[in-house]
Amino acid sequence: MRASQFFLPTLKETPAEAELVSHQLLLRGGFIRRLSSGLYTWLPLGLRVLRRVEATVREEMDRTGAQEVLMPVVQPAELWQESGRWEQYGPELLRIRDRHQRDFCLGPTHEEVISDLARREIRSYRQLPINLYQIQTKFRDEIRPRFGLMRAREFIMKDAYSFHLEMDSLNQTYTAMYDAYGRIFTRLGLDFRAVEADTGAIGGKKSHEFHVLADSGEDAIVFCGECSYAANRELATSPDRGGSPAAMPEPAQLAETPGSGPRIRQIPVIADGVPVFLLLQDGDEPNLVKAGHVLEAQDVRPASPEEIWNLAGVPAEFLGPKDIPSGIRTLADHRVQGLQNFCAGANQKGLYWTGLNWHRDLDLPPAADLRSVEAGDSCPQCDTGILRIRRGIEVGHVFQLGTRYSTRMNVTVQDEKGHEQTLVMGCYGIGVSRIVAAAVEQYADERGICWPASMTPFDLGIVAINARKSADVLAAALQLHDELQAAGYSVLLDDRDERPGVQFATMDLIGLPHRIVVSEKALTQGMLEYRSRRGTENEFLQKEEILMRLHGGN
Repeated sequence: MRASQFFLPTLKETPAEAELVSHQLLLRGGFIRRLSSGLYTWLPLGLRVLRRVEATVREEMDRTGAQEVLMPVVQPAELWQESGRWEQYGPELLRIRDRHQRDFCLGPTHEEVISDLARREIRSYRQLPINLYQIQTKFRDEIRPRFGLMRAREFIMKDAYSFHLEMDSLNQTYTAMYDAYGRIFTRLGLDFRAVEADTGAIGGKKSHEFHVLADSGEDAIVFCGECSYAANRELATSPDRGGSPAAMPEPAQLAETPGSGPRIRQIPVIADGVPVFLLLQDGDEPNLVKAGHVLEAQDVRPASPEEIWNLAGVPAEFLGPKDIPSGIRTLADHRVQGLQNFCAGANQKGLYWTGLNWHRDLDLPPAADLRSVEAGDSCPQCDTGILRIRRGIEVGHVFQLGTRYSTRMNVTVQDEKGHEQTLVMGCYGIGVSRIVAAAVEQYADERGICWPASMTPFDLGIVAINARKSADVLAAALQLHDELQAAGYSVLLDDRDERPGVQFATMDLIGLPHRIVVSEKALTQGMLEYRSRRGTENEFLQKEEILMRLHGGN
């Protein structure tokens, strides 16, 4: 492809709205263009990257035996009402009406649609197990779309759904999909980690997220340096350790300052509309996701200052576990169980208790893991390793849904004994368009994008210096272009009437793995100039040497 004939609208300046590196470089490099908030047009260069990601995903999905379908983006409200998610999903679900005043939505996900398909078409256990996938546009009406493709309202996703007669079969497919995801991200050249994760709004019992490691990631990934333990920080378990060294009990006293002993904070939260007190050691961060699991609540949030005042009549600073208002459920993080001679708010403005001890001065509430782990904590799995924390960009998620949707939507078949049986389901998603942004975040440098070879829009670029003035340069560049194309490489030939510095900057910006420069000076020596995108030095090589270099990869 000749750049003079290719739609490549690069930008010299970074658009003001672009915050993340991936957003900046994908706009500047002419990969995407913003249409409206959270909506982007894929330009030819960006679409080539997207299609390569899709191809890798398809190959690995097909390898597992999954079969591709394509479901509508527009979905009838009745299905979502049947599953209970029409109201539960919230304002991210874009609801619309047709000319007949019938309610629909733009699909953010397709559990309802695939469940409806399954109950209509799967009649016998002999059709099971089955795994159907699609690569489709999704729409989630984000309250604050930002970061370009990272949090867009419209995005491309691969979602797969499997149906099984029994959990053993689901476990087998879940493992196969987990392994397939590992192969996908490895083939795409990404540094990633799979972690245990919360199931969130999708539901189900078991799930794993796949994160591309990058400092710009929104999620905190916890992993052990000694064993295989890894989890999203929302779910990572805290070792059941804490407390204070054994000491003689001190007398409990009211004071105007907290004192020097260990301190307990009482944190009011609202769980599905009901107030709950969480007790944590001072310095520990409450984990509302884990609290939600313990409380069996869908929505857990911090109480507002007004709500705290209405509950206790004092600011949060002076709340404590002794003499709390009656009727309010209280949970203690397990790290506070061993505290002695601790201090806490006295539920009176300006006063604290010091020298408190469990069982003598107050009862110990039910205990659970309620804190977010910190770097340096002991590993809960091997008990010898130390936990580390990195930032990650979520690009994949696999779930064991169980019967959450199949029960509500009556997805059943007859088993071999003729009995009606509810199917168990799995769900497996990959953010195809998000992978593109994640790769840029992971591999960009000060000059621009550095695409992994498996994702690059072109395998290499040829820069023809002064091609419009030198017939020999243009002829040699075109001949090289044709030879490389015939050898199976995709090639972008920069034959534009631009200064060499502009041509080189463009190649660096768009991130092709290899650059070959054709110039009059090099031609007179029977040589070509070569540099890899991640390299820092130019090399003068013969054409055969460059072909050998290309054949050897990056």
